[in-house]
Amino acid sequence: MRALVTGASGFTGGYMVQNLFQHGHRVRVFVRTMSNIEKLKTMPVEFAFGQLQNKEEIASAMQDIDVVFHLAALYRAANLPDSAYWETNVMGTENVMEAALKNGVKRVVHCSTGGVHGHIEDPPADEDTPFSPGDVYQDSKLEAEKIAFYYQREKGLPVTVVRPIGIYGPGDLRMLKMYRLIQDRKFIMFGDGNALYHLTYVTDAVEGFRLAAEAEKAVGKAYIIGGERYITLNQFAEIIAAELNVAPPAMHFPVWPLYVAGFVCEKVCIPLRLQPPIFRRRVDIFTKDRAFDISKAKRELGYQPKIDMEEGIHLTAQWYVNNGHLKS
Repeated sequence: MRALVTGASGFTGGYMVQNLFQHGHRVRVFVRTMSNIEKLKTMPVEFAFGQLQNKEEIASAMQDIDVVFHLAALYRAANLPDSAYWETNVMGTENVMEAALKNGVKRVVHCSTGGVHGHIEDPPADEDTPFSPGDVYQDSKLEAEKIAFYYQREKGLPVTVVRPIGIYGPGDLRMLKMYRLIQDRKFIMFGDGNALYHLTYVTDAVEGFRLAAEAEKAVGKAYIIGGERYITLNQFAEIIAAELNVAPPAMHFPVWPLYVAGFVCEKVCIPLRLQPPIFRRRVDIFTKDRAFDISKAKRELGYQPKIDMEEGIHLTAQWYVNNGHLKS
């Protein structure tokens, strides 16, 4: 097939492009002119430049495309106004769906997030668990899902929604701070550490996206894509510590001071368009359960995660060391 990947210059998007090449597909990437495309330049991709907010640019990029993998999104950045999430994640998704319909695309795989379910009151959650987004990012992703399904239901566009859970792996720096603090024996566990934590190794995640594009029964449905198991935050920290050959974190502090600090930092930094050193959404990791049931994706897509938690943490840590982010 001839595939278009939005957000191809990002962490997950780059792996998506590699996965498609490995399965013999031709790939066009839709990226912004200011994006870092050095890695993409080493691959035989066709470039289309533009922004999701520009209807003409995204429509032009979709000419002669069979399948669209819509991965581009504005992720959590506390120094941006709420409107920025709506412009990219909601309006951008509508532009993608409209362009796909106009160009007769055979399938659109829309990347959502398991975060649309929010805190999981009765874990594990599945695709039918009620929505309970907890921040503007999750709100915007839920609204984007609604738009994607509207185009499928009302206009006949073949759409499948995938809700990945905590994508990580070599190349992603979002977990680096935690690895460093554990290696330096400075990591503090806020709360009891029993909040449930679920992750998806990046190669498993993009394989799930590809399978969603190929399964006929997947049209009009949503699928949660995650790792084989979820664990507590204490267990996650212990696995990282074992990988780095240090003692596991032992200090536990109450959560509420950290939450208050995040609130104050946001109030000071956001009006100045500065990234707060601490913000409340990051504190959620210590208090909210993230645990999901992936049996629907296994049953209907043939999805089967191949990288378990210990191996994924090892490969990520190894990449951090090899690239000078962690001490060897």
